[in-house]
Amino acid sequence: MDKGGMTLDEFLTEWNNDDDSVLVHTSGSTGMPKPLRVEKKRMLASAWTTCRFLGLDSSDVALLCMPLDYIAGKMVVVRSLACGMRLISVAPSSHPLSQLAEVPTFAAMVPMQVYCSMQDESEMQKLMEIKNLIIGGGAIDPSLEEQLHSFPNNVWSTYGMTETLSHIALRRINDADGSNASEYYTPFDGVDVSSLPDGRLRIYAPEICPEPLETNDIVEFDSTGRNFKVLGRADNVIDTGGIKVQIEEVEKLLHDVVPYDFAITRVADRKYGEAVAIAVALPSDKGKEWQQKELDRLKEQVDGNLHNRYYRPRYYFPVGHIPHTGTGKIARAEVEKLIDICHIH
Repeated sequence: MDKGGMTLDEFLTEWNNDDDSVLVHTSGSTGMPKPLRVEKKRMLASAWTTCRFLGLDSSDVALLCMPLDYIAGKMVVVRSLACGMRLISVAPSSHPLSQLAEVPTFAAMVPMQVYCSMQDESEMQKLMEIKNLIIGGGAIDPSLEEQLHSFPNNVWSTYGMTETLSHIALRRINDADGSNASEYYTPFDGVDVSSLPDGRLRIYAPEICPEPLETNDIVEFDSTGRNFKVLGRADNVIDTGGIKVQIEEVEKLLHDVVPYDFAITRVADRKYGEAVAIAVALPSDKGKEWQQKELDRLKEQVDGNLHNRYYRPRYYFPVGHIPHTGTGKIARAEVEKLIDICHIH
């Protein structure tokens, strides 16, 4: 993770100045990061909502381990200020618990930090001791979620974005305290959610967002009509020969099949308009001949595991790496640029 950027002292100075808003940046998962001014009173309202939902108070200790350039990091600080939690701050890294002498009772992490922490026995023990662990900023790998399922304390997946000042809904990942894990997010009190005609989620949270927000997330509601499951982003749909393919769904199906970092994307195709493509991060030092053989082997495995033929990538591209944003999401626009270069050549 990026260890540079805004410091805690700099953010506190900005928070305590006379301006009624602070500057934040979107994550840039689908394009260039954008600067936004957000009102401090709305950030406080969001912080109090989370604190009430999780039962956080001045007896808790919070961990700040994410960059303060983004809303997720800023909101950890604001939650601490709102309900009087003591704050432990460490430099953003893939192993935020490694040097901690004291285990926090509340922590917010991205999936990559949780995954890396679970590769070390002592760090995983600390992770399990956190009373409320919230995970956001990107999709949680199904195998990682399965490992978290048996954690003894509360583990949550968050739903939100910069425009909603961090999360507006939580989803239980584990079966702690008799509460069942779920595929569906539960919105906070005061948050109204509905579905637009094209299946995208609409959010109305007047204390946090002054106007209703139309998201790009395709959702499905449960029988209550309130709890929702995210299927993918509307702008991550590939229209190939009139068949719509959700990128995230294909990636989920392939997470145990492709042993490298990879991303599903689209390329222009004369016959189909758009075609499904896969970018695979392969070692470059083994040569192009090895890479081609490995892609041929992967294609055989992928085609054998994707029973829906429309999901099968028509194009395979070896890349040096899969670009990610500062919050750990796949940088879709950057992947498309890489593929365009490979496609042209």
